[in-house]
Amino acid sequence: MQLNHAASFNDRPVSDILILPFWQEGKKAEPACPTKEFHALYALPVDKADFKGKEAETLVLYGKQKKESRLLLLGLGKKESCTAETLRKSYAAALKECRHKKLSHLSVALPQTDFPAAYAVTEGLLLANYSFDQLRSDKEDSAVLVSKICLVGIDAKTLQECHRAKVVVTGVNFARDLINGNADDVTPQMLAKTAQELEKGSKSIKTTVLDKKALEKLGMGLLLAVNRASVREPALILIQYRGNPSSSDLTALVGKGITYDTGGLILKPKGGMETMKDDMSGGAAVLGVIKTAAALKLKVNLIGVIPSTENSIGSNSYKPGDVYVSYSGKTVEISDTDAEGRLVLADAISYVQTHYKPSRLIDLATLTGGVVVALGEEATGLFSNDDKLSAALKEAGERTYERLWRLPLFTEYREALKSSIADIKNAADRKASPITGAIFIQEFVHKKTAWAHLDIAGTAYRSPRHYHTTEATGVGVRLLIDYLVHCEKAI
Repeated sequence: MQLNHAASFNDRPVSDILILPFWQEGKKAEPACPTKEFHALYALPVDKADFKGKEAETLVLYGKQKKESRLLLLGLGKKESCTAETLRKSYAAALKECRHKKLSHLSVALPQTDFPAAYAVTEGLLLANYSFDQLRSDKEDSAVLVSKICLVGIDAKTLQECHRAKVVVTGVNFARDLINGNADDVTPQMLAKTAQELEKGSKSIKTTVLDKKALEKLGMGLLLAVNRASVREPALILIQYRGNPSSSDLTALVGKGITYDTGGLILKPKGGMETMKDDMSGGAAVLGVIKTAAALKLKVNLIGVIPSTENSIGSNSYKPGDVYVSYSGKTVEISDTDAEGRLVLADAISYVQTHYKPSRLIDLATLTGGVVVALGEEATGLFSNDDKLSAALKEAGERTYERLWRLPLFTEYREALKSSIADIKNAADRKASPITGAIFIQEFVHKKTAWAHLDIAGTAYRSPRHYHTTEATGVGVRLLIDYLVHCEKAI
């Protein structure tokens, strides 16, 4: 998709449509940027209040002009309430209206705001310019994507920031594609190959894949247990990005990579299994972050770790009530085979701390249905042993609107994971399940390691709306890139 700019309306290219933003002022819409030359076209619907400038409201008008025959009036709501997220959602609504009309070349005017608007506008436009039609046989029904956008009213320097937004959205879409793909296609081996392809695209990336034999030699008993019934071998994918080789600072990103989750012998019921191809969303986000960090040449160092397998069902399934030995040496009694994500994360987290000694560790996982009950689809559950790391992630979440809500790790919750025959059980009952899941993971985090756990079960795969055009959101990519950009400035 081509992204360019015009300093003024006179400089804009010929296009299919011009998008003009408006504020909602009382019962009447008011232009959000100078629009005198177009007043005759929009005056009547504005005066008649057919268009009021409400947030994400759109109205397409037709009239003969030199450079386009359509005008889209876009409402931004009240100026005093406008935020970056307002712009993302509103411009996404405009983009989707253009896609509905099969328009491919847009000229987009930006509003005059009290904060920089161009980056958020670009995010909204490009995030909404996504479709997943690789599996359609009838390509005529496939959604039309916009191919050219001209941002009107910005200079070349601002355009560079917009191009950074484009790079980030490309990383989001990369993750979305992986999550939307068939589970029979997006296997542990496919994720490993994808990581190896990223290595070919950047000299700063190094990928290592540990196969089943290597995992057996290392004693990764939890990852191997989850894998037992699958016809596909597991993989521990290690993808390192060295953007600042002179620094010893290193951020570890661990992403759950369960490419399909049946629940194991404690089988998921109908209604709980149909979306389980999304159970590798954490791993997809880690790959998206590494890809984006390399494309932006961020001066940070990352180690991405993706423990990947299917959680299948069969005669060789790992069994409730049995005890398995983790890579760390801790023994785990299996009380729920559907609490497999924390098991593979435990081995991966132990491994990355032993071999890479990261400065901080962040894991992402579609871990619990309980977090969806608690927070719905609007916020990711955040658990952390470090207030500074937690605060920095929450700030990144507010800036990107991939919002986080911190939940407690009170020691009392650990009682629910006590086992009479092992060091720990992998799950308790339904009460406080997101918390007990996080506490299980914390058992494998070294006391001196700053750690945050992001339970993305409610935000990774959700009802399409606003700038999310499919269920897969790619959540975590924009959040962590924003966090890393601010880390980069601090290092």
